[in-house]
Amino acid sequence: MPRPRTRAVLARLLVAMLAAAGLTVGSPPAAASIDTRSLGARYDATGATITFRVHSAAATRIAVYLYAAPTDAAERVSYVLTRDASAIFSTSVAVATLRDTYGITGTVYYGYRAWGPNWPYSTAWTKGSSAGFISDVDSAGNRFNPNKLLVDPYAREMSHDPLRPGMTNGTVYASGPSYRTLDSGPYAPKGIVLAAGTAATGTKPTRPFKDDIVYEVHVRGLTRNDPGVPAAYQGTYRGAGMKAGYLASLGVTAVEFLPVQETQNDANDVNPTSTSGDNYWGYMTLNWFAPDRRYSSDRTPGGPTREFQAMVKAFHDAGIKVLLDVVYNHTGEGGAYNSGGSSVYDLWSWRGLDNPTYYSLTADRQSSWDNTGVGGNYNTYNPVAQDLIVDSLAYWKDILGVDGFRHDLATVLGNTCQHGCYQYSRTDPNTALNRIVREMPARPAGGGSGVDWIGEPWAVGAGTYQVGNLPAGWSEWNGQYRDTLRSDQNRMGYDAVTPGQLANRFAGSSDLYGDDGRRPWNSVNFMVAHDGFTLRDLYACNTKNNTQGWPYGPSDGGSDDNRSWDQGGVAADQRRAARNGQAFLMLSAGTPMMTGGDEVLRGIRCNNNPYNLDSSANWLGWSPDAAQITFRTFTARLAAFRKAHPALRPASFYSASDGNGNGLAQLVWFTPTGSSPDSAYWGDANNHAIGWRIDGTEFGDPASAIYVGYNGWSGDVNFVLPSPGAGKQWYRVTDTSNWAEGPEQVAQPGAEAYLGGQGTNYLLRGRAVLLLVAR
Repeated sequence: MPRPRTRAVLARLLVAMLAAAGLTVGSPPAAASIDTRSLGARYDATGATITFRVHSAAATRIAVYLYAAPTDAAERVSYVLTRDASAIFSTSVAVATLRDTYGITGTVYYGYRAWGPNWPYSTAWTKGSSAGFISDVDSAGNRFNPNKLLVDPYAREMSHDPLRPGMTNGTVYASGPSYRTLDSGPYAPKGIVLAAGTAATGTKPTRPFKDDIVYEVHVRGLTRNDPGVPAAYQGTYRGAGMKAGYLASLGVTAVEFLPVQETQNDANDVNPTSTSGDNYWGYMTLNWFAPDRRYSSDRTPGGPTREFQAMVKAFHDAGIKVLLDVVYNHTGEGGAYNSGGSSVYDLWSWRGLDNPTYYSLTADRQSSWDNTGVGGNYNTYNPVAQDLIVDSLAYWKDILGVDGFRHDLATVLGNTCQHGCYQYSRTDPNTALNRIVREMPARPAGGGSGVDWIGEPWAVGAGTYQVGNLPAGWSEWNGQYRDTLRSDQNRMGYDAVTPGQLANRFAGSSDLYGDDGRRPWNSVNFMVAHDGFTLRDLYACNTKNNTQGWPYGPSDGGSDDNRSWDQGGVAADQRRAARNGQAFLMLSAGTPMMTGGDEVLRGIRCNNNPYNLDSSANWLGWSPDAAQITFRTFTARLAAFRKAHPALRPASFYSASDGNGNGLAQLVWFTPTGSSPDSAYWGDANNHAIGWRIDGTEFGDPASAIYVGYNGWSGDVNFVLPSPGAGKQWYRVTDTSNWAEGPEQVAQPGAEAYLGGQGTNYLLRGRAVLLLVAR
């Protein structure tokens, strides 16, 4: 390795070489001090004046266009904004003037038109003309086009989506020779000027993240098919709030909603039985402040914001945190596409205001740089682009009341290269990942105020897979937990999984999170998520089936590496495998996450990528059969067991030492014979059984010890039970085997079956989990 001084010289040379090649790396450029929290459109304290403020580094002229109606109408008036030294364009307008002179008597709708180096202002320009046009894109990557009305990135609500019933031709937003002179104003979504609101009411839970059980679900899908919710509220924020009691009874302490920021979904209902172009999951964001109107029963201006706040309060009143899945790595504007024989880009917000600030571009600045697989990366290393992310998060946290966030494709937020390359860094203080937790600290290990930060530690491009390598302050979806346990369950004889690998995952993945000071609870353990098979389908499907007809498909894409297995087609064995999956989550160190409907074994007939299915097949069902009710009871009781036993929720990684001198180490591993595994056993992928004992007395646990045995073999294995501690005996809480299936499969506290003490033999059936407590 070079000496430090040599490394510094090489680094400077590398930066110079990359700069000469048109690449941008290293420290982000210094930015003028910008009061970004005041961007957007705001009434003053008296409601007499509206001030519009928008930032653009390269624009030479920006005008705000004001409307009395959101669609199919011309603007009532427009104003040219004034640019200041920090590249903020602004103007203030008297409400009385809008009312008395221009007839805007109710809601004020607005959008921006912008000019710049590639399309400078000309006095001859009128809407729909090419006056002043030089090029669709210049050498710096600017794509200004005054014929495109632009949504304010800081708008608090939006009037509608770019596509909607009656307007499904998106080329009006496109650039290129065939479309650049099309005026999008009558069709484009507008920002809504909202009166100053109040912060969400209700008391935020301060529970440590280690004590949470996360329930990932779509806010619409949660109640859209629920007859217990009034029809007017099904599929809405209000309807979701009505399920707080149910989720609390299930043991859920944090609900994690798929994206609820405005996304393109107004057109989902144009042809309800067609999936073409539909967007159900919501990962193509249109605006980072506005709650999606489609999920609100009150769609009047301000209604979605108020209803979302009320939903948050309902969950908080039930002691449940609200976490949001957010998408700051790309936007709904997407990347290039072919239309009319040429490559075109849409312009309806960020791209038309400041393309090279908001998006990562190729070295020549002519195209999007894509490490996300969905059109192009957001420029997360640019300070102004970062401001938008941070301001959005602060708004959802402080005004809308959200407790935490799960970041889609989070490694893009660790990029240290603006244009022409991608380079992830965990330690660079200037990345969006590090800035976020610096400005809004993570919740402390012991609980209290703070934010629960969760990252999806991968994308699709080279260098984006970073499981275990997000910065301090971040928890992660632990994809290695999922893959290791799926392989051991479903791919025995194909995938090599050692007992040592299983132990690492069950004990909190210290190999991934212990080296940088993080804790077991920074591992978000999951067997399934929205992206992939449901829990039922993981154990009922050998391969994906995404080409079936409505309402179960068709859906394109979807991983071919599912590590799934239909358990030989035996329904009872499929349920047992699912019980094991739930038991893994509830008995492992880390923070467990299940997906909505897993508690009743919801299936989608093997569709593993139902991103476009806004259908009854993808909404949760609320008429479970007897077997599903039994599984729900199993899930709820295991969740209650986890909640009752702090030994399963360690704040730090387990120790192999005896911390209190009672003769029991904090955590000890056992072979089925009751002996300690040696290195040969740990490293042999032909061994598929392991047991472990936790000393409950070191955690203030009501059980003096907890024992878990896992038999991954297809055949029965005899487990010799270790010591439960002096004067103690073992009692069975659950055995996931088929013979025990029923409403009492997980015993209620005090009703556990007596087994005996050290040396007791227990025959654990094939592919089953055993849970014991000592008392």
